[in-house]
Amino acid sequence: MPTATEGDWQVKPRDELEALLEETGELTEVRALAAKKILTADIARLMKRRGISKAQLARRMGTARPVIDRLLDPRQPGVTLTTLAKAASVLGGHLRLRV
Repeated sequence: MPTATEGDWQVKPRDELEALLEETGELTEVRALAAKKILTADIARLMKRRGISKAQLARRMGTARPVIDRLLDPRQPGVTLTTLAKAASVLGGHLRLRV
């Protein structure tokens, strides 16, 4: 499969990139971080739409502000499903997962 060249980089098609990440053992981690980034953006969007600050969300969830900071940091993968579901519920949404 041909690749496009951009400067000194070779831009790999998606399938080749996934194969490389799988080969190096990084595919699962990259997918998890991508999912967290999407969830973070969705929660931040709901917070903005409802006019809820981080401190207010923490109070409504019965948790501490640093938990919300971790929740909203896309580089922090270690957030529990319970925390995600609770945040979604407090914001009037719900968490949906699929495999």
